[in-house]
Formats: sequence, structure tokens, C-alpha cells
Amino acid sequence: MSRNPNGVPSPPLRFGYGTNGLADLRLDDALALLADLGYDGVGLTLDHMHLDPLAPDLAARTRRVAHRLDALGLGVTVETGARYVLDPRRKHGPSLLDPDPDDRARRVDLLLRAVRVAADLGAHAVHCFSGTLPDGTDEDTAWERLAETLTPVLDAAATAGVPLAVEPEPGHLLATLADFHHLRRTLGDPEPLGLTLDLGHCQCLEPLPPADCVRDAAPWLRHVQIEDMRRGVHEHLPFGDGEIDFPPLLAALAATGYQGLTVVELPRHSHAGPHFAARSLPFLHAAAHTAATTIGAGTAPAPAPPPGDPSATPEGSSTP
Repeated sequence: MSRNPNGVPSPPLRFGYGTNGLADLRLDDALALLADLGYDGVGLTLDHMHLDPLAPDLAARTRRVAHRLDALGLGVTVETGARYVLDPRRKHGPSLLDPDPDDRARRVDLLLRAVRVAADLGAHAVHCFSGTLPDGTDEDTAWERLAETLTPVLDAAATAGVPLAVEPEPGHLLATLADFHHLRRTLGDPEPLGLTLDLGHCQCLEPLPPADCVRDAAPWLRHVQIEDMRRGVHEHLPFGDGEIDFPPLLAALAATGYQGLTVVELPRHSHAGPHFAARSLPFLHAAAHTAATTIGAGTAPAPAPPPGDPSATPEGSSTP
């Protein structure tokens, strides 16, 4: 077990896998697969194939999923990044920034539904993002819209007792940790507002190394996503295919005391989802073990062979 800066043992990290990377499986089959593989939980993206948030009898269907999660011993976070759940022609549309107030209201309604689902599932957070800047909209107007549209969602989250975890997303209005803090200050630092930190995005575009991003973001961490990535390229990669050095990163995350799920985010690998789900968890456990043993002993971890290499030892990936 790793230790935080005060020398107190940190709780072990809890790993999950996102259903947006298992889109070809029925939800019940996806949950059973993750439980069989040894995952601690699931990042459940509300989508037409997985607990459709717009279909009839949502509350009853949610209760059935809650019972299934409980029977399998899986924790859950609710994610709202489905590509076409609201509009079959616009990826992630409409957004919280749309010029049309009725379109913005549709996204708000989806988030309000997600909050209710999360409360009924006992989820540790609801994830969302801002959306891209619409053509013809200036940034000041977009930030005003974002604050306005998130206010009723934050009120609902406060009532439900479920944090709303906003994700900085490359290419969106809210793209960086600095942008998250801008939103937080604009809204007056409301208690239900938290952060989804995608660790690959830190590698992609943040000025600080990913481990430093984790330490700086610690007070607001409510949900974490993880995958490999390269600097300057927003492409979610399987572990070992990018540039991230995982043991120091996981050591930094464990030292924060974060107790939510750290969810593997490989939506573009859904065609081979069971393969990547099976491959990812041993890699993460090995990297976490290396973090706990070598970093805890005050030594730097050595790079590991890529996942699947028969000579691999319990160490993480490190690519210069």
C-alpha cells in the first residue's frame, strides 16, 4: 500500500472499465464480464444500448441495473459522453453551449436524468463535459451559457448527494485544468462541482506532467479516467502504446486518498472490448504494485515490457 505525504497509508486504487468501450455487448453481459475479470466497478455511459436515458420506464430499468451491480459487487460512476444519444446527426450534440436555448435544455434534461440514475444506482459521481465552442459564438458568451446551464444540474446534484464531475476535454471550451478552475470560480465554487480527470488528457495537453496534474487537482477529484496517450495527440490508446509512465502516476493518485473509480477509457476499441478489458486490468495492477513497492521504498520504477510480453514483470509502461 502506498502512503500519502503525511506517511498515512493510502487506500488501494479501484479500477473500472467504461461501457463505451464495450458497446457491442449487452449491458448485463458487459457487467458480468467486468466482474469475472476482477474489476472493482464500471463507468456506465447512458446510451441507446446501455440503460437508454430516453426510453420508457427508466426508473424501473435503473433499479434492475442497481440490483445487478450489487449482486456482482461492482461500483459505478455515470458517464454522459454518448455520441449520438440526443441527436443522430451531430456527435455529442446538442451541447450545453448551443445557441438554441431549446437545444441546451435537451442537454440539461439528459444531465438531470443522469443525476437521478446515479442516485438510484449509488454512483460516486456523474460525469459531463462542456462541448465545443459553436460557430459564431464568442468565448465570453459560451462561458455564460455553461454557467447558466450547469446551475440547475448542480442544484439537482446537491439534492441527490451525487457530485457532478466536469471533464476537461481537448477541443472543448473547457479543455484544461485551468478552464475547470475558471468555471469553478465563475460559479462561486459550489460544493457539488467536482472534476473528472482524464489522465491521458494530462499527457496530451497539460503543461505539467500527469503526476503533477493529479497532485494539483486532488481537492476536486471526483472521477478519474485512464488510458495511454501521446503528447499533442488526442487519441485514447491501449496501455503500452503511448508515452505515459504509469507507476509514478498511480502513486500520485493513490497518495491523494482518492477513493472513487479509475475507469479505463477506450471507446474507439469497442470492436475488441473484451480483449482490451482483459488486457488492461493486469497492466494496471502491475503498475500499481510497482508504484507501491518501488516508489514507497524511495526508488524510481524501471520501465516494463509492453502488456502481453511474456517477459513482463509487475512494472508500468515508460516511454520517453
